[in-house]
Amino acid sequence: MTAYAVAHLRSVDFGPEIVRYLQEIDATLDEFGGRFLVHGTDPVVVEGTWPGHLIVIEFPDAEHARTWYESPAYQAILPLRTEHSDGSAILVEGVGPGYRASDYLAKVR
Repeated sequence: MTAYAVAHLRSVDFGPEIVRYLQEIDATLDEFGGRFLVHGTDPVVVEGTWPGHLIVIEFPDAEHARTWYESPAYQAILPLRTEHSDGSAILVEGVGPGYRASDYLAKVR
């Protein structure tokens, strides 16, 4: 099942550390089949407020996403982002083809 690394960066101190992070992150993704789906675009807020930006990186499955996040290459650059931005990041599995919102009812009943 496809999985995603998702980050909501509420604010970023765009200095040399973030520049370096952006220059180096792509090389950490290749080995794990990661690719950006959403990055660097301004969201259109249709409900509530949304400070900051959304980043979505797709991986072939949850294991690839987790292994990328825990990899020495990514861990080496991670502080460049976490020490110079305020945000949250998660790893989450997607849903399969044909999934419908009502399928969730079987999980909660």
